[in-house]
Amino acid sequence: MQKKFELTSETKVVFGRTLHRIKALISFGIVSADDLGGWIEKEENLDHSGDAWVSGTAGVSGDARVYGDARVSGDARVYGNAWVYGNARVSGNAEVSGDARVSGDARVSGIGAIFWIGAVGSRNGTTTFFACKDKKIRVTCGCFFGDLEEFEKAVKSTHGDNQHAKVYLLSIEMAKARIGLDGVDENDLDTRATD
Repeated sequence: MQKKFELTSETKVVFGRTLHRIKALISFGIVSADDLGGWIEKEENLDHSGDAWVSGTAGVSGDARVYGDARVSGDARVYGNAWVYGNARVSGNAEVSGDARVSGDARVSGIGAIFWIGAVGSRNGTTTFFACKDKKIRVTCGCFFGDLEEFEKAVKSTHGDNQHAKVYLLSIEMAKARIGLDGVDENDLDTRATD
């Protein structure tokens, strides 16, 4: 496979990690050969196949991966074990970390429009809550995708009143407190549920 980018000698240290500016070697998607991109810690952070790209002052580090046709831009940070893939976009001052997965046509651009919690449930997985343009908070957790009411019903059906249920139900309340739908800019909201 032909490499689509290289790490340049331009570096910066972010939270103790050395990130390298990337440079496109070939034209693909919206990127032209020789375009300077954003910042990654290592080649494994950005896939050489597809049209995935990191631009602006955005940074990707740790074991995080950006692949498919995904884009990370602006001042966004993706780190930890997070994955951004499909046609997903992470921009603005958004941060995606832990074991979070941003996929499909998701758009994450404001820190107040998304909340995730990790090491929960019987699989110690990550549950992600995000605001949508229809002013509902939606949830992805394992193979579950739905709104808060559907998630609460699924939790009670699956876990009854055990410890996992208690943690999930508390996370719903935390998501409601973190994602104040009245104060969230419509441009920061995910469009999947309303398009």
